[in-house]
Amino acid sequence: MEMNINTFEQLHNECISRNKAIYEIAQENMASSADISVDEVRAFTNRSLFAMKEAIQTGMASRELSMSGMCGQDCHRVQRRFETVPAIFGKTFEKIIEYALATSEENIRMGKIVACPTAGSCGILPATLTAVSEDFNYSEREQINALITAGEIGRIISVKVALAGAVAGCQAECGTASAMSAAAICQLRGGNVSQILNASALALKNLLGLTCDPVAGLVEVPCVKRNPFLAIHSITAVELALSGVESKIPIDEVIDAMEQTGALMSPTLKESSQAGLATTKTALEVQKRVFG
Repeated sequence: MEMNINTFEQLHNECISRNKAIYEIAQENMASSADISVDEVRAFTNRSLFAMKEAIQTGMASRELSMSGMCGQDCHRVQRRFETVPAIFGKTFEKIIEYALATSEENIRMGKIVACPTAGSCGILPATLTAVSEDFNYSEREQINALITAGEIGRIISVKVALAGAVAGCQAECGTASAMSAAAICQLRGGNVSQILNASALALKNLLGLTCDPVAGLVEVPCVKRNPFLAIHSITAVELALSGVESKIPIDEVIDAMEQTGALMSPTLKESSQAGLATTKTALEVQKRVFG
């Protein structure tokens, strides 16, 4: 029977009372609402997992520029550097940056990606989930568990706040993606329900107020490079949460704050390209060059 879970407090209580993980509750709910089996839910999730990895590999191999010419070769630049100069934070860090750029650049080339939760934030979760799974040898089953966990975080956030830059700025897109990524990796690393929700809260509350001010109205600048930054941001939240660091503000209240912040944010900073980076001197020159 489908459970009506619309807050993280309800999710936490359900997990504790039934002694189940977030992904177990979520996959049962999805199966019930879609009138399919849990195995079918997991099979669908696995197809999304495969598509994420496919986008990473395709993006890593391409140097094709976007139609505007602004983006498309940053992943190659990073790969080339790391071939000779290791990153300060090691191999997994390198992969996360490369994979996030590869996926986001594949999106601006109009390639196939998984919107998680949106196309503009599509590189954050796939990068961390794939890189950490590769380097720490997590099984396909564990990766599916993590992805379902991330999906449940995104679903509950979307109950209160529409996951669109035009509604609440980029905090609702890349911010939510970072919270989902934190949940996925915390699940992979053995975090309990409280730690997973804390990781998501820590990631999201430190991105409140993030504006959506795309140059020339395109999902390229600053969107593409924002993905690797916020992928790493999510890993910081995981390490803090697994160390016992807690968000003093519960995640449901963080979502309330995000909703309020989005409502107070000027419409000029919500995907309209009427302020912020989009109206800098250079951005306006780019817009003129691209659109005439």
